[in-house]
Amino acid sequence: MIKEKLHSLLITSDVTIKEAMQKLGETQEKILFVVDENSKLLGTVNDGDIRRGLIKGLNFTDTVHNIMHRKFSYILQDTHKIKETAKQMMAEEKIEQIPVIGKDGVIVDVILWTDILGAKRVSKKKKIYQNQVVVMAGGKGTRLDPFTRILPKPLIPVGNKPVIEHIMNSFYRSGFYRFIYTLNYKKEYLKLFLKDNVYSYSIDWIEEEEYLGTAGSLGFLLGKITDTFFVINCDSLIDVDFEKILQWHKKQNAAITIVGCHNEVKIPYGVLEISNGKLERIREKPVHDVIINTGLYIMEPVVLTFIENGKRMDMDELLRIICSRKKVCVYPIYKGWIDIGQLEDYKNTIRMLGEHEGV
Repeated sequence: MIKEKLHSLLITSDVTIKEAMQKLGETQEKILFVVDENSKLLGTVNDGDIRRGLIKGLNFTDTVHNIMHRKFSYILQDTHKIKETAKQMMAEEKIEQIPVIGKDGVIVDVILWTDILGAKRVSKKKKIYQNQVVVMAGGKGTRLDPFTRILPKPLIPVGNKPVIEHIMNSFYRSGFYRFIYTLNYKKEYLKLFLKDNVYSYSIDWIEEEEYLGTAGSLGFLLGKITDTFFVINCDSLIDVDFEKILQWHKKQNAAITIVGCHNEVKIPYGVLEISNGKLERIREKPVHDVIINTGLYIMEPVVLTFIENGKRMDMDELLRIICSRKKVCVYPIYKGWIDIGQLEDYKNTIRMLGEHEGV
């Protein structure tokens, strides 16, 4: 690995979780190496470490000292047949990067999986899942007016495909192919589209006679879904490993898992902090780090028993009810989510993705 690339993967233990998240996004190598002022390797940080830290209640301003792995695999610089040894370790330990350190503990190199196999990667055979994906597609999409005066929101194009095709493709890449649509507004357009386009998917739908809110239509699925299922808003584009999220959800023994994404909320004003009418300080245009609901959920069938058939219910109400009776978890991510539900977000998405081939 060239020196500049290696340097980009090094952080110190006083770096914040937010800064580590940003660096992981920039490097695209899935791991960072924590070093001291002399470049002695102290630990490693990856995406999973950040997620576990946030789940435990750490803040984005906490340092990676709280989440880094202090026990890690490595290879000594003078190891005989170093690449062969690295290849064996990677296969046995299922890791993709191995640091090379000198006898003084200083990191001098990192061997990547691609260094051994080149651009080729051995991909495991995709497992096919029977779990169903419910796409909430019945809303009017008033935030995308005037587009939704003509087309229902699920058929709004993103590049050369409607948004629901992007959603189905992303699930299919993780092995999920069974989709159920909840339909209401301009539902005949959607039914025609789904009938006329041949996919390698199983597609069904349920129809509301009147709009039942953001969760009410799920009540029609009671008895029709008997295993863990996904629910996703039709304006939510999300690039995640759905298989990994499903497995995590099951390990938590949760009734619902909400997928949340880090977001910066920027206040465009000076914020006054006061005490008993006295100004304590002014925070000029502060930034708050929050975890936003992406509109992607993993649910157990028991959740459907809490929705009265034919009665209007919004998702926040359903979540409050389940929270009071069952376990609800949050699976945090820090990138890969785009909300196109508002006109300005949609325009930004088109600008951001428009130059990518195949979008």
